[in-house]
Amino acid sequence: MAPRGTERDGAGGQDVLRRAGDASVLILTSLAGGAKHGYALIKDVKGFAGVELGPGTLYGALDRLEQLGLIEALPAEDRRHPYRITPAGVTALRVHLDAIERVRVAGRLRLGLEGI
Repeated sequence: MAPRGTERDGAGGQDVLRRAGDASVLILTSLAGGAKHGYALIKDVKGFAGVELGPGTLYGALDRLEQLGLIEALPAEDRRHPYRITPAGVTALRVHLDAIERVRVAGRLRLGLEGI
């Protein structure tokens, strides 16, 4: 059985991240660049998005993403617990980013900003 929320995928697939929250999208984006533990995720997200995730937000989102089958925990390194994105997570992130891109294009067109 597929993890909850991953039944549909592909270009027209369901955007399972739509309601997951910004932290989930930021974490998946970070993990798309390689496996990371909590502190490395916080630093990476701060670097590329300018958003500082608190530990409660981070670990709550990691738990949700793991339950959805979008990330998986790797064997611990010392006290660090790294995570990596799963193939389902890659698909979910791609579908979500495609949806955001459609909104971005529509918004810029409607504001008369496209082509500037």
